[in-house]
This record gives sequence, C-alpha cells and structure tokens, in this order.
Amino acid sequence: MPVNRRGFLAAGVAAGLLTHWENTVTFAENLDPTNLIKANIPTPALLVDLEAFESNVKSMAEHCRKSGRGFRPHAKTHKCPEIAKRQMAAGALGICAATVPEAEALVAAGITGVLLTSPIVEPAKIARMIALVKREKTTMLSVGHPLEIELLSQAAAAAGVDVDVLVDVDIGDRRTGILPGQPALELAQFIAKHKRLHIRGVQSYAGHASHVVGWEAREKSSREAMGKSVATRELLNKSGFDADILSGGSTGTYNIDSTIDGVTELQVGSYVFMDIDYRRIGGKTSGENYSDFQHSLTVLATVVNATHPDRVSVDAGTKALDTTTNWKPEAKGWPGLNYNRGGDEFGILTLEPGAKLPRIGDRIEFIVPHCDPNVSLYDRIYATRGDKVEAIWPIAARREARTT
Repeated sequence: MPVNRRGFLAAGVAAGLLTHWENTVTFAENLDPTNLIKANIPTPALLVDLEAFESNVKSMAEHCRKSGRGFRPHAKTHKCPEIAKRQMAAGALGICAATVPEAEALVAAGITGVLLTSPIVEPAKIARMIALVKREKTTMLSVGHPLEIELLSQAAAAAGVDVDVLVDVDIGDRRTGILPGQPALELAQFIAKHKRLHIRGVQSYAGHASHVVGWEAREKSSREAMGKSVATRELLNKSGFDADILSGGSTGTYNIDSTIDGVTELQVGSYVFMDIDYRRIGGKTSGENYSDFQHSLTVLATVVNATHPDRVSVDAGTKALDTTTNWKPEAKGWPGLNYNRGGDEFGILTLEPGAKLPRIGDRIEFIVPHCDPNVSLYDRIYATRGDKVEAIWPIAARREARTT
C-alpha cells in the first residue's frame, strides 16, 4: 500500500531521523525496531509482511504433515537464519543451503539438519564444510562426482569425522549430479569405498519442472523427472545401501511431489516469499494465478522526482530490484503503474490509461519478479506487521566473505 508522504515527512521530523552526513547503514543497524514504522524506513528497503509470511510457513508445514512428507526448506531463497529458525519451529527436518556461507550462517545460528545441495570441489570449501560437520554432526552434503568424493573423504579422514552424504542425481536439469540408475549406483559404490562417508539417500531437483505453466503440464513434467530419482533410490536400497532419504521438489511442485511414492522430503524455498515469476505458473485449483501462498516480500521505494507529467522516478533501480527475469516489478496497491528500468539507482513509473501517478514523496511497495536474487541485493529484511516494524533480520549469508 502507498505510504502518505505527509506521514512520512512528519515521522522523519518527529524522530529526528536522517541528517545530511548520517550513514544510513549504521543508522539502520542501530535502530530499535520497536520505534520503527514503514514511514521512517530508509529506502530502498526489503520488507516482509509477517502476516503473509507466517501464513505461508504454516500452510506448507500443514501440507507436509497431512501428506506424510518431511520438508527441508531451501535457504537460498532467504539466506536468513531468523527465517530458518521459524521454519524449524514449524516442523522442518532441517534447512537446505546452496552455498558454503549459507551453511555456515545456518549452523552458527543453531540450525540442525543442514544439507548443502550444491557441489563443491575447492579444497578450502571442503575444509569449511568438514569443520561444520565436526561442529554439528547432522550436517550433510550432496555429492555427484568422484573428485568431490575423494576430496571430501581426504578432508574427513584428516579431521577424524564421519560425513553423511546424499547422492545428487541429475533428473533433467543437466547442471549438477550423476545420471540416474546405474551411473548413480556406481557412484554410490565408489562412495562406499571411503569409510568416513556414509550414504543416507538421494537428492534430485527438477528445476525445469518447477515453473512449467499449467498444473497438469507441470505435474506430468515433475512426475517424469522425480520418477527417475525414485527408481534410483530403489536401486540403491536393493543393492544394500540404506538410502532412507529422497530429498527434492520445489514450491511449484510441492503438491505434486508430495504424492509421489518414494519422495520423503521437500526442498521448498520460495513459498515463504513468493514472486511474480511463480504467480504466473497457475495453480491446481486457482486457474492462471498460482495463489497457494501469499506475496510476503516487497521492496519499499520513494518517489523522488515528478518533473514530467507522464512519469515519476523512484529510488529503486537495478541495485534494489532484480530485473534479470522477463517479468517486471509490480506496484502493490497502485493499479495501472508500469515499472521501467531507469538505471542503477532509479526506476521509472509510467501509466496505463485511466491510472493516476503518485506524487513526489509517496512511498510504494513493489512485488518482486524473482525473490531469490532480489534478497541478495540487501543485507537486512524489515519484518513488518501492518505499518509497524517488529524486527530487522540480517541476511547473514548472501556473500562468500561471510564465513561465520
């Protein structure tokens, strides 16, 4: 919803907020969130609507309980330990991480059952993951290549720790993992030669299925892909391995993969926030708009220029809103506004017929096109309930330099 510019200005004056020389990063980090409202958050800013977010967390947890599946949500979406803690409190088995810094931030925050889903072959990163396993023994890694296995085995032996692994199976994305069936079995047999490594199961991600438009087409795509993983897990079990876990799935296929026999847990991620890219895929019962979960993530921006009668400028450009997809940010509560890129620092808002331009000083929230990369543009999330800021959550794992 738009924030009244008079309210914004009054709040700023009353609180004695920004001075000409004030560093906004230090300012924001030192703010007591109990004194914050949307009107005095420095823009551009990343917001999460707590009511929508909490509803999303609850809905996914309830679905998994009813379907008899576990869930290990993916932190690549939010990179935020505070969100991970709330997912764990809702019943998650653990949390997935796409990068070593994400895994480190999660373990440092006390999260158990962390699974690194991406391959690593750099010895330094392997060593860091071994240190995490030594600190929290429930930490797991997915492996899909002999070199990764050899490096992991050497580091584990040197540290004197045992490491649980999942065989990463490529079921159609053609970017990581071993091919299903016999190649995966042979890789498992290679893992078994390394006494410090212990196979717990299989991981598969059908990213090519997650955004298929139309529920029936998406169901067909995901069932075909995940069927390869199910068969591979069965092959491993028949060959004497204890492959108890089949971890995979996505927000777009959660209600498909949870009905597939053999899938034990879901790696859902975007459901906590949602975005325009997911909304367009259509739902099982909701038609063209995928509305199983609510849009909780927005970027708050301020109108900073209104010189021209047919457009205004906001202080949210490509550094504030990810525009790498084919979809544009959408102004929340301002029908008829079109967002256009205006450079690194600015976005340009133009009008559809009959719509009204906001005024200079007005504040606008934008629903983001793709939540994962948009989160990476920020170092904090303002957690709001209505107009009040309840908390400021650090995005602790968005950069490789963050190692603790």
